[in-house]
Amino acid sequence: MQIEIRTDNNTEGHEKRLAHFQTVVEGALSRFSKRITRVEVHITDENAHKDGHDDTRCVMEARLEGRPPIAATCQESSVEKAVSGAATKLKHLIESTLGRESSLAGHRDH
Repeated sequence: MQIEIRTDNNTEGHEKRLAHFQTVVEGALSRFSKRITRVEVHITDENAHKDGHDDTRCVMEARLEGRPPIAATCQESSVEKAVSGAATKLKHLIESTLGRESSLAGHRDH
């Protein structure tokens, strides 16, 4: 599973912080790592340098083998919360998507 993390010009993305985000994404999605080819993480500060509540946005897109990409978005007050929230949402979305796939395959076998 390849993970690409991109930040906008208003979001600080030093190496240690990006490594932490990569660990968060790997931890949330490790169960599906054999099915995921790539995860793209886009982090943006919606209000630039102005103060604002829940102005950090994280969009995560996962590419599953043989399926169209799926994405989850989380908007929070900090980058850490936004990344964690998007990873959790994406994990649930993948669980749901693959669960439906398994359920449909089970019904075809009967």
